[in-house]
Amino acid sequence: MMTQHVNPTLHTLSQQEIVQLQTQGNTADNWTAIRVAEGCDLTTIQRNRLCGAVHIGTMQANQTVQSEADGINLSLPEGVYDSHLSNCTIGAHSAVHQVRLLRNYIIGDHCLLYNIGELVGRVAKVENDNGTCAPFHSVSPMNECGGRTIHPVMGMTIGMAYLWARYRGRPQLMAQMEAMSRPSAGQVNHLGAGTHLRNCVSVRNVDTTSTMQDPVCIDSSLMLNDVVAAGGCHIGVGVIAEHVMLGEHVSLGEGLRINDCVVGDNSTLCRCEVGCSFIFPAHEQHHNNSFLIAALIQGQSNLAAGATVGSNHNSRTADGELAAGRGFWPGLCTSLKHSSRFASYCLLSKADYPYELNIRYPFALISNNTSRNQLEVMPAYWWMYNMYALDRCSRKFAARDKRISKQQHVEFAPLAPDTAEEVLEALLDLQQLLHNSTSDTITAAGMENSKRPTVVLKADHAIKAYTQMLLYYILQHIDANDALSLSNEPRETQWENVGGQIVATHDVEHLLSDIENQRLLSWQEVGRRLDALWQDYPTQRARHARAILKELRAKYLLQADTTEQLQAEFSKVQEYVAQQIALTRQKDEDNPFRKSTYLSEDERKAVLG
Repeated sequence: MMTQHVNPTLHTLSQQEIVQLQTQGNTADNWTAIRVAEGCDLTTIQRNRLCGAVHIGTMQANQTVQSEADGINLSLPEGVYDSHLSNCTIGAHSAVHQVRLLRNYIIGDHCLLYNIGELVGRVAKVENDNGTCAPFHSVSPMNECGGRTIHPVMGMTIGMAYLWARYRGRPQLMAQMEAMSRPSAGQVNHLGAGTHLRNCVSVRNVDTTSTMQDPVCIDSSLMLNDVVAAGGCHIGVGVIAEHVMLGEHVSLGEGLRINDCVVGDNSTLCRCEVGCSFIFPAHEQHHNNSFLIAALIQGQSNLAAGATVGSNHNSRTADGELAAGRGFWPGLCTSLKHSSRFASYCLLSKADYPYELNIRYPFALISNNTSRNQLEVMPAYWWMYNMYALDRCSRKFAARDKRISKQQHVEFAPLAPDTAEEVLEALLDLQQLLHNSTSDTITAAGMENSKRPTVVLKADHAIKAYTQMLLYYILQHIDANDALSLSNEPRETQWENVGGQIVATHDVEHLLSDIENQRLLSWQEVGRRLDALWQDYPTQRARHARAILKELRAKYLLQADTTEQLQAEFSKVQEYVAQQIALTRQKDEDNPFRKSTYLSEDERKAVLG
């Protein structure tokens, strides 16, 4: 028998109330275990089978619960109708209709459940001598062999889950994190307030942190098993999901098959297959045949149609992994092998990449030139030829952020401390390559697991572009008037993307150490530490920008000894960015092929605005 918190306003049924419920077509194996809220209108409970302990909150006749998903509005009367309930609690002012089996669940207030085959939860039971219970949820991201398994709980952010999956070489840390995720004895699954669940075949061991302001909607899904969904999530038509953790405002739909994945806030996945992957916020993957397996994708990313990311294992077991920084964008029908790694904002042209890759240049275009049998990398491609898209990235992700609680902090700007460090490292590396080169063709080692050359295209242009990018990063966060006078601070060179939040590596280490030493005892306390780091982040970022400026001057990449000279450099970069945004967008506007599908310019303007 499960243990439930009994609302003091609930009461056992009188004989008269039992007779009324029986007259309305209800049956129970033990009427003494049935409790209802004071003031509940019993006429709202009809034709149900009640087993075990069933608690029903306040229901009112002639009141309805509204649900809208995919443009289809559903309005149902409050109450419990034509359902089989076993060991569960139904919150106040909810509508439960035609649920063939509802067992071991706490349903929040103002929920709507309609036409469900089964909604079955678990009961936490003590499993060993130390009195602990087995975790409810299990997800094995990033590696198909299961060596990064985590146990999500409601309230855990994407960043917290990432730290657990990532730092596997610290057994004490792993033990503490697992202890923080164990349920208490008798605990059951929970659907948060305002959850809407409609037309689903099988829903097992699913928890939602839905709220009235940010409801979770699950509509016309085939099968959900072992899923944790945060507020604002929408799981739509034909989804099959097993062992999945979803951040806030994640949308799954249209035949998606997904297993053992963590999906970050504001992401959309549909019409594709995704397995054993860890995806940070603002990921888009919504084309047929897109395939993502055993990968760490650090957000603000997009998989084109036909992409098969992580499709080939080179070892004798399925233990390969792929890691990509934020802004990852593999093109149409791109095929990649395990194990590969990509710097931030790598754009891959359509190709079958036959070898493992380790691309260390950020904002680069990667191509497989089959005619010359060589890998080609153009560093700083986004800055040189795709400025409009880069500017759009800095705006669109923030504009699309519809989260209300925003528990997971996210840096949306393409240029931030993490990417600035990548840019600086790439800039210095390119300088060294040019210095050592005795040929017009610049080659780089270590970016492909093969004997063929990796050719770096336009290295001299990339050095200038990377320098401009760093100046643009600096001017976003410091003023020229105080930049030179405050440039003697040491630079923090190591930064980590923690689920979208950029954190100095030494702060990550401090946090992990405090978990290991039990100075942080719950995920709520970990969350408060990450909140504090986010509050300090603007100051850290400005300090880092000043240190980058110091490095540019030390390496003679910037000749600016006075405030006036620095202001002039800032102005040149701002002017260049504005010009390139306009020029790269104008290429689309002037393309005659884009105009060829319209009868007139008036029609084109009416369609596109």
